[in-house]
Amino acid sequence: MSLFGRRVVGRRFELAIFSKIRNRSPIVIPIAEAEGEPMTEVNWTPLPVPWAVRAADRIPKQRYYDLEFYALEAELFWPRVWQMACRLEEIPSRGDFVEYEILDQSIIVVRLDDDTVRAYYNSCRHRGMKIVEGSGSRRNFVCPFHGWCWGLDGASTFVLRPEIFDQGNLGADDLRLAPVRCELWGGCAWINLDDDAPPLRDCVEPFASRHDEWNVEALRVEWWKSCLLPVNWKLATAAFMEGYHVPQTHPQLLPSSHTPDPSIHPLIEMSLHFMRTLGSGMGGMTHENDVRIAEGLQNMSLPKDPAEAMAAWRGAVNDAVTTWHRARGCDFPDLNDLDRRGVIDPIGFCFPHYFLLPQYSSASSYRIRPLGPQETLFEVWSLTRYPGDQSQGRPTPPEPLAPDDPSWPAIPAQDFSNLPRQQKGLHAKGFEYMRLSNQVEGLISNFERVIDGFLAGMPHEQLVGAIQKTNTTIDVPIADLGLSERVGSEVR
Repeated sequence: MSLFGRRVVGRRFELAIFSKIRNRSPIVIPIAEAEGEPMTEVNWTPLPVPWAVRAADRIPKQRYYDLEFYALEAELFWPRVWQMACRLEEIPSRGDFVEYEILDQSIIVVRLDDDTVRAYYNSCRHRGMKIVEGSGSRRNFVCPFHGWCWGLDGASTFVLRPEIFDQGNLGADDLRLAPVRCELWGGCAWINLDDDAPPLRDCVEPFASRHDEWNVEALRVEWWKSCLLPVNWKLATAAFMEGYHVPQTHPQLLPSSHTPDPSIHPLIEMSLHFMRTLGSGMGGMTHENDVRIAEGLQNMSLPKDPAEAMAAWRGAVNDAVTTWHRARGCDFPDLNDLDRRGVIDPIGFCFPHYFLLPQYSSASSYRIRPLGPQETLFEVWSLTRYPGDQSQGRPTPPEPLAPDDPSWPAIPAQDFSNLPRQQKGLHAKGFEYMRLSNQVEGLISNFERVIDGFLAGMPHEQLVGAIQKTNTTIDVPIADLGLSERVGSEVR
């Protein structure tokens, strides 16, 4: 059983460039598909942005530290994308709020009732004072500077000494807290600073529908940690977009990394080793409940045929996990049914900054946010299921740890140790661009080229289809994103 659902490729294809880069002329890259299937071509016309992706398998290094590029992201990218602002467990009751920050923007996300969550710019309508910080619960919002007040619905409820103001500055609509688009999916509240952005659901498919079948909304926070990484946010994101790094970075996950127990069927023994190692310190990445359930099956007999043996073992574990969680009162899907239909991948990415890594009953979840051109906040959740799908209480935002903090479990510690070294290596004068595999590092290319689409000012209706092609699993080929239409000679 492999964590990384790699695509089957029958033979190795060489990169072919059919035209030179001349005035953003198309680059045609063959994409390797499954054995016996034809090779498709990706037409890519570089977009008119600084440090653009000119060849789809080559990513300029300056995108990961250049101040101008970072400023363009702040102006043209982050204000137009849907972002996971908080888990709904953080705001379980009326008046509960969290402050979500992205770059220089601060957003209040507040619960009004069981079905309604709203978001507002965290700025007093008087003189711009931040109204709240962090998280908490309020019956109303009060500016700490002059005491102006608002209801949870954003309506102005109090202005100190209104008679000293021109009445033209006190209109009810003008004094309302400025709203921010807010929609719910997957147990989370999502925000978008662009009033004209497409609905959330359009921008999280097919990721959303696939995980709905796994009932992702029933997951609850077991723990929440965060890390301050001295790297660009895109570099931190790309590190989790391929499994190509696993043999070198995570050797403990390889079959050769341990001494097998001869008393257990080798397939079962290897599977249990993988589950235990993957879940070590990582909670939902493979939850200890599911490991114990699998351990209870370790003496089962298996067919002699390896493929049949794997199918029998996987089916037995899926069935036992499903039965155990349903007996606890969890609204739990039939894992074997999901397996048969190929619904769930071990890693899913939701553009632009959210990962979900489902394994059996539980999952790890990542959220990545920029703090500067070479600084990132990387958050990790362990998500699992509890009897009756009940929450274990309001989770507390963690204090960020250093990447080398000894409390990090092995797998994130290994990833975090790579990233600062990679960020420094990008500055080498002898290094020009990343050279991507067009077969298994395609998600990195797809992700970066969608960012170029935003920076080039492409309309949402053209970007949505490209976003959906990035809302996928890892280890995928470079895709034709449909973003090659020229949009002008200058960045708007």
